[in-house]
Amino acid sequence: MQPSVPSPAPSSEPSPEPSAAAPAASSPVAASAAVAPRFDERLTAPRSWWVIAGLLGLSGGLVMFPLGAVATLGGLIVAAVVAGAAVSSYGSARVRVVAGSLVAGDARIPVSALGAAEVLDEEEARAWRTYKADPRAFMLMRSYVPRAVRVEITDPADPTPYAYLSSREPEALVAALESVRAEA
Repeated sequence: MQPSVPSPAPSSEPSPEPSAAAPAASSPVAASAAVAPRFDERLTAPRSWWVIAGLLGLSGGLVMFPLGAVATLGGLIVAAVVAGAAVSSYGSARVRVVAGSLVAGDARIPVSALGAAEVLDEEEARAWRTYKADPRAFMLMRSYVPRAVRVEITDPADPTPYAYLSSREPEALVAALESVRAEA
């Protein structure tokens, strides 16, 4: 048996009604608009990788074929699920500009700690991935995305000189960073 909790005494004062002049951030729509991403890109794997994952599933079934129909079906399903999970995991990286921060994969960098952002064409992106690369840099790169953005990190406490981010829409990413920087 639970102890009873006394109910609050009724008040003779009228309860305050929500006013029309309440702050806009208190409504769920306004709150979600305040944190809506300025830029949101998922670096999904190309279709050819999904075809390869399907073929790996088929090969798993073929490996199990001599053991019977049930083993063949089990091998096909297990191999396809494992290959599909690997492709999906690798292609689930996101680049976002939201709530005054650049979120790239697992990294979250406040825009105030960022310097100049540079759009890299295919040739420059390849150079920054190879011989121009700094081992201390944060790299969110995907081999199937040829263009990228390089953003300087100006935080003196952070030894990371820049962030290299693969992007299919690098101009939009730079524009989103600039707009958030201009508002701050």
